Amino acid sequence: MTDPDPELDELMRLDDPEFDRVLECVFGIHAHERRTYFALLELPGSTVTELADELDRDRSSVNRSLSALSEKKLIERDRKILDGGGYVYQYFPTPIPDAKELMHETVDQWAAQVHERIESFDS
Repeated sequence: MTDPDPELDELMRLDDPEFDRVLECVFGIHAHERRTYFALLELPGSTVTELADELDRDRSSVNRSLSALSEKKLIERDRKILDGGGYVYQYFPTPIPDAKELMHETVDQWAAQVHERIESFDS
């Protein structure tokens, strides 16, 4: 038998975990990805460069965080056409109420999978 996820184990021991810790655990994201999400809540429509400056991180790290958040449906990307030609991508966070709903759906899917697995065990 394998040990439970240490992050989940730690979270379950807390009487009143903070939203950011639950967000990390449910979506399997890292602290730097969570910080990127919260920065976007404060600065919706930011570009990678703006986020990198705000978070004091390099652009490639911010890009990786944005990709992870996008996979989890916690952000959306929109292409903005620049007046002088070309374009830039702007990023928008999923609002907290919608993120909470996604969290519920994710936990419900996980619980359903666990229930199915339990039922698959032989007597």
